[in-house]
Amino acid sequence: MPSNPYTPGQVPRILAGRAVEMRRIEGLLARVATYGELGGPLMVFHAPRGIGKTSLLRAAQRGAVEAGFVTAWVACSRQQPVLSAIAHSVARALERADAVPTDKRWRGQLDRLTVEVGVPGAKVQAEVARKEAATAPPQAAIGMLESLLHDAASSVRAHGGSGLFLLLDELHTASADEMSVLLNTLQNLDGERTENPLATVAAGLPVTPEALTRAATFGERSTFVSLDVLSNDDARAALVGPAEAEGVAWTDGALAAVVAESRGYPYLLQLLGSTTWDAAGPDAGTRLTLAQVKRGLPVARDQLAAMHRARWGAASRLEQRFLAAMAAAGDGNVTRAAIAAGMGVDSRAISVPRERLIEKGVIEPVGHGLVRFTLPGFGAFVRALADA
Repeated sequence: MPSNPYTPGQVPRILAGRAVEMRRIEGLLARVATYGELGGPLMVFHAPRGIGKTSLLRAAQRGAVEAGFVTAWVACSRQQPVLSAIAHSVARALERADAVPTDKRWRGQLDRLTVEVGVPGAKVQAEVARKEAATAPPQAAIGMLESLLHDAASSVRAHGGSGLFLLLDELHTASADEMSVLLNTLQNLDGERTENPLATVAAGLPVTPEALTRAATFGERSTFVSLDVLSNDDARAALVGPAEAEGVAWTDGALAAVVAESRGYPYLLQLLGSTTWDAAGPDAGTRLTLAQVKRGLPVARDQLAAMHRARWGAASRLEQRFLAAMAAAGDGNVTRAAIAAGMGVDSRAISVPRERLIEKGVIEPVGHGLVRFTLPGFGAFVRALADA
């Protein structure tokens, strides 16, 4: 039996429905490769969880490697200083590519760029060469990161590579200080763009553009790209491609059922593809059928219900009241006024739970005064709790 190509949580081997976004990244990289200069401002893809941000970045990384780039991947986290993670990732990438700068300053820069953002974000500390932490203004961190990225990108080019490609996943988890340092660094590098063969692409939740703009007013000059669910045609391609790579096909009925159940949500496509595959245990040359989709469906729905319970359990009591009022108003786009009415409060009183739920990726803004659930079926789950 061929291996399951739809295992949830893994980056798909075949990326479907993101051709436009991939072309935008390729344009950024083409500028670096052709002219040896900065690719442009920070490009940020934003969307709720499960829409395929990480998959897009991983596909871009694979393409960049094929185009001669050295790539540095950073999975941002609130548990680890993001700027030091950038430094360590860049260092590892250069070591793997045998493109470490020969300048003796290089190792010193890595030692110094161990950045710790103070609580509650009031200071930035940079580790000095003698390993003793000393308070330093953000400008010091900006200068160190600027020098590090310049030297790294230049070294890649000097060793015959196209340039350095920095990818930042989960950027929304970075602190305001860290975002400010990153944005100021890229702006400084842009001032001497012909000397910096570097492209930087990031991904984060829908709150990322606003967070970047708050961190630095010129953050709004970043290129923000929203990712949405897949069209029906792209959803079919996301199912058909991986199966074909394993010598397996889908029947029309099975495809239609999975596309309808997933509603274009990439994570659900993976999940339903995986449960169907496991139910079928297909051999090369066989076809996945509607009966096999139905056998796998309870497993997929159980997994989705677990995700619903986790999101509900992570919400505060006030946030749960907000979610209950929102679910009672329907499954589509819900107005601020409808939620406030359901909670029995003035519309101004719901701002705090609304913003916290957006930050958690449970809901997303879809227009002036409108929000919607980011995970299919969550509204029905919340209504069922109310009826229990």
